[in-house]
Amino acid sequence: MPRRERRAQLLESALEVFVAQGYHAAAMDDIAERAGVSKPVLYQHFPGKLDLYLALLDSSCDMIIDNCREALASTSDNKDRVAATMRVFYSYVASEEGAFRLVFESDLTSEPDVRERVDRVTTECASMIADVIRTDTGLPDEASELLAVSLVGMAQVSARFWLAGGGEITQDDAAALIAGLAWRGIRGYPRTDDH
Repeated sequence: MPRRERRAQLLESALEVFVAQGYHAAAMDDIAERAGVSKPVLYQHFPGKLDLYLALLDSSCDMIIDNCREALASTSDNKDRVAATMRVFYSYVASEEGAFRLVFESDLTSEPDVRERVDRVTTECASMIADVIRTDTGLPDEASELLAVSLVGMAQVSARFWLAGGGEITQDDAAALIAGLAWRGIRGYPRTDDH
């Protein structure tokens, strides 16, 4: 199997094991077995368990950040931007792969390299949102950033709560409900144009 395909296979197997067992309980033996390879093959691609975890975490963080960027760029209507961004977080946590657990529920957040990557999701998504807030409201940087971090936090926490609840509210309805709350709060800030 070509190196790139093998690496993708190993990452997929590792994701399944880490999501099911958490970092500390997962063993390289389990990951190699899930991938159908020997441990030496696994170690050819990843020198250790932390390296493998960080590679998965990088990929997962990049995905949600890229999706947030796309949601913000998808329209110039801020109400629609709020809704699209909420859908990003709800879709991310609802994914069958469970990759969100690596980012939002990691049992390894005391590890500096992991903490840095987990914080990057909040920081980068909030930075993009803050740019929109600052441009549209004229608020100072610090105020725009605080509002943006609050919106990201609302999206992350509510999406995880919704998923854990297993209730009757559909994913789309839950995202729309929280987007409505966020929009009712953020729309009250002054805009620099007539939108």
